[in-house]
Amino acid sequence: MSKICQKINGRDVDVSGASLCAAFNLRRTSRAVTALYDSALTTSRLTSAQVTILIAVAKSEPVPVGGLAKIILADHSTLTRNLALLSKKGLVSISPRTAMRRRLVSLTPKGVSALARSLRQWRRIQARFVGSFGVTRWKETYKVLEELAAIAVRLRRI
Repeated sequence: MSKICQKINGRDVDVSGASLCAAFNLRRTSRAVTALYDSALTTSRLTSAQVTILIAVAKSEPVPVGGLAKIILADHSTLTRNLALLSKKGLVSISPRTAMRRRLVSLTPKGVSALARSLRQWRRIQARFVGSFGVTRWKETYKVLEELAAIAVRLRRI
């Protein structure tokens, strides 16, 4: 690979290989896909991030906040902020701390209804997106994304 230097504030900076940065490219793709899904979900008045949290809670409730963070690979503070917003909307309930110092998250009846409504919209955009990409290619890509997430989690612990 040839060295690519760029003048930045009078200094030569080697930027070779930067266009292949995994973090940059995955975040860029994530922002584009998130914007697409958020646009499709506008009438549900939920974002794709909120729908993701509601789905994870629905599959695991009651779920400790820490367990939920591990499921969706979110940092604890970001998840806590998002859960506070969902709680304020009346979509989730968060228990007081248990004897083991855990707070458990569950869907409220209003949360179940909101999730059901948003899933109809999510299924439509999911079908369009996967259909445009190709079902087989998506299934292969999904496996690769799961592998990349596992590698990142493992490397972060080292």
